[in-house]
Amino acid sequence: MPDICPKCGLPKEICVCDVLSKETNRRIKIYTEKKKFRKYMTVVSGLEGDDMDKTAKELKRILACGGTSKNGIIELQGEHKDQVKKALLSLGYPEESVDVA
Repeated sequence: MPDICPKCGLPKEICVCDVLSKETNRRIKIYTEKKKFRKYMTVVSGLEGDDMDKTAKELKRILACGGTSKNGIIELQGEHKDQVKKALLSLGYPEESVDVA
């Protein structure tokens, strides 16, 4: 018997919860902050839950940098605003929902 998705009730093979969560009308904001010792940190806000953890892991892998995800934001070491936008678009997020400040 196939596993059932707890959100939509469909079998996991045909579950579309991940795709639908990326297509919702939420705003993803990308900006940089200056931290200790004049180091930059790129911050991505507007993501939620498991989606945020998976996205943080993929961004760290694509950009080859360290980082963390906590309290509804993703923090990446370094100044990567433009590369983060390209990476989010390649992960399936719509371009109109991604803002670079």
